[in-house]
Amino acid sequence: MKKAERLQNDVLDELGYDPRVDSSQIAVTATPERVVTLSGRVEDYAQKRAAEAATKRVAGVKAVANDIEVKPAAQFRRDDTSIAEAAVRALEWDVSVPEDRVEVSVADGWVTLDGEVKGRFQSAAAYRAVHNLLGVKGVINNIAVKPTVSAADVREKIEKAFRRSAQVDADHITIEAEGGKVTLRGRVHSWAELDEAEDAAWAVPGVTDVENLVELEETVYA
Repeated sequence: MKKAERLQNDVLDELGYDPRVDSSQIAVTATPERVVTLSGRVEDYAQKRAAEAATKRVAGVKAVANDIEVKPAAQFRRDDTSIAEAAVRALEWDVSVPEDRVEVSVADGWVTLDGEVKGRFQSAAAYRAVHNLLGVKGVINNIAVKPTVSAADVREKIEKAFRRSAQVDADHITIEAEGGKVTLRGRVHSWAELDEAEDAAWAVPGVTDVENLVELEETVYA
């Protein structure tokens, strides 16, 4: 079987295996360069994200183009005002989101978050608080993270986080820090390791941007 066909079938199998995803309306294509494109439609944004996450779990996937359309079923549709009100309440109830630091706007089901917080985990918490709400078609996270520590401290904290992680091979990743911007380089064996390295970098207070240039090792198909 050709490499692209094998990869396509593996992704389809993984989508069908994930209970969060209704794969019946999702189409998958793959190129010899290991780029996977997802298309079709799902009923909520959470499924679209879950489909992308499932695709990244498949060995050999190098990049994902997520063209899935979110089209809520009639019983799940909400107007923009209702979505905005629900988003504000969700942010207010989340202890990880600082009070009065995040603003919400909604247009055609798309939620935009603006504001400024001290840590990436607060921005991520705001995103998680709203992305599963009924009627949401997508989330644009424009929340800025204000640096609070030096570049040397940032690099040291990330290095220690990598050493503690069971999933990250710290010896194969280099860290560059300039202000609040972090650049990661190296090679890893899986998307899970790549994502874990990026998440560990984002978790450090003061990090405002992570450029993940870590590459995936080649996967050989029989």
